[in-house]
Amino acid sequence: MADTTIYLTRWCPFCTRAIALLDSKQVEYTAIDVDANPALRQEMMTRSERRTVPQIFIGETHVGGCDELFALEREGKLDALLSA
Repeated sequence: MADTTIYLTRWCPFCTRAIALLDSKQVEYTAIDVDANPALRQEMMTRSERRTVPQIFIGETHVGGCDELFALEREGKLDALLSA
């Protein structure tokens, strides 16, 4: 299974939804809380070229945020990306 990383904050409802989907698929992921750490938030922005959370990476693929993650699921593409 591909390494999965999600940049998030604890209070973000979109982060919660994204994590719930990953958990339902029993995906092991690294959660990086950027809420209180400016260096990690900068890392997220540099890596994703976006400022909002969540930012999700599966392997080297930048999925984007919660909406993009759920779109992959609806299109039937998420499982293939996770298993790559």
